[in-house]
Amino acid sequence: MTEEKRVLAFDFGASSGRAVVGTFDGRTIHMEEVHRFANDPVMVRGTMYWDVLRLLHEIKQGMTKAHLSGPIASIGIDTWGVDFGLLDKRGNLLENPVHYRDQRTAGMVEKAFLHISREELYEITGNQIMPINTLFQMLSLKEQRPEILERAETLLFMPDLLNYFLSGVCRAEYSIASTSQMLDARQKCWSKQILESLALPDHILPEIIPTGTRIGMLDTALCKELGLGPAEVIAVAGHDTQSAMAAVPTEQQEFLFLSCGTWSLLGTELAEPVINEASERANITNEGGYGGKASFLKNIIGLWLIQECRRQWMREGHEYSFGELEQMARVAEPFQSFIHPDAPEFVPSGNMPERIRDYCRRTSQPVPESIGAIVRCIDESLAMRYHQAAMELERCLDRTYSCLHMIGGGIQSRLLCQMTADACGKKILAGPVEATVLGNIVLQLLSAGDIRNLRDARRIIRDSESIQTYQPKESERWQEEYQRWEAVTSC
Repeated sequence: MTEEKRVLAFDFGASSGRAVVGTFDGRTIHMEEVHRFANDPVMVRGTMYWDVLRLLHEIKQGMTKAHLSGPIASIGIDTWGVDFGLLDKRGNLLENPVHYRDQRTAGMVEKAFLHISREELYEITGNQIMPINTLFQMLSLKEQRPEILERAETLLFMPDLLNYFLSGVCRAEYSIASTSQMLDARQKCWSKQILESLALPDHILPEIIPTGTRIGMLDTALCKELGLGPAEVIAVAGHDTQSAMAAVPTEQQEFLFLSCGTWSLLGTELAEPVINEASERANITNEGGYGGKASFLKNIIGLWLIQECRRQWMREGHEYSFGELEQMARVAEPFQSFIHPDAPEFVPSGNMPERIRDYCRRTSQPVPESIGAIVRCIDESLAMRYHQAAMELERCLDRTYSCLHMIGGGIQSRLLCQMTADACGKKILAGPVEATVLGNIVLQLLSAGDIRNLRDARRIIRDSESIQTYQPKESERWQEEYQRWEAVTSC
């Protein structure tokens, strides 16, 4: 390949989004961020919504800026999982998508189990049972706002909805569909058994397409509005975790990875889903990815804890960078207090530092008062949770991994990377930071035939990015403290 290929990746996180142009010269990928924007939820009369039309506006801004330096061959969009919008029979959005942190799913898991057992639900979907999952959001709609479901003609997950705004095509990309708890993991189709058990409509669920499908061209009216040339819309791995998975710079067929962002996802890539008693007990999920592969992984609350603490301190008039928070944590006394990162009280937004203090009081631990002590408590607890999840995964697969690939924004914290190496007793290979965007880019290039296969894509990423190595240094001390963390968090 002699000519450079330019593609545009949109990556939406729970608090911000960005547009990144990826330029491929046949050997390496160069990235240029052309647009960054906030993605703030909006509370309206007690319901938390995504401002999806604002997000469309930001997509338009990103496309306009990207085209200033030359034509774009294709566009790909990845987002968080589980959330969706509903269209009526004319293709109009019925209302703004509701945020997964909204409280509408409270009690829905228990109501679902009145009609289908936990065991059956997991056996079919292979999904970790979480109240935020699409299935329980749908059940809440049926119970609380049935008129919305009655008017709905099509359900589109967030990346599919944004693809629809750009192309007019309604499809469900495989990876994002697999986050819903409505997909039969083995058959790779919507589960009629689950939908019928809960009396949920199946006609609103669109055709499922493989990750990397070229779904259509940018709408001509949109191109005219923005003064853009034609470009393909490609259904990359719509779930950001699966886009990040494509960017794990490994040479191995079998590997362990940790995607570290607002959420932490720890797992591995398999040819087929693993659904058994052990994985059900450990509540490990199976997600679909590129090439029909399964990601066997554990969802863990991640940097959300620090992000929400930072927002609280800003509300109190103290604005700290993440680098400053890390430095304060570095000098704080180690192993004073622990939390369970996935405890229910840490899921909603709000005063996170006070919730952490309350948790420590309740579990008869020293209460962290300083900012550094709170951040250190979070980092150490996350590292312990990663160790626990890695052991659970290894037990389910009856194998061990000597190395853990860490990717995503969280690896900018050298302290957290070293803590993870110490807690897990494994070599850490950290990088790339921009794994999700890189995965989005290579999946577009794979779809167009510019890269032959995923193995080549990962080699190209290794050649394009810097990877940092962390070796375990204090594993014995961390193993001792892990026993205490386990005792505290099991209370």
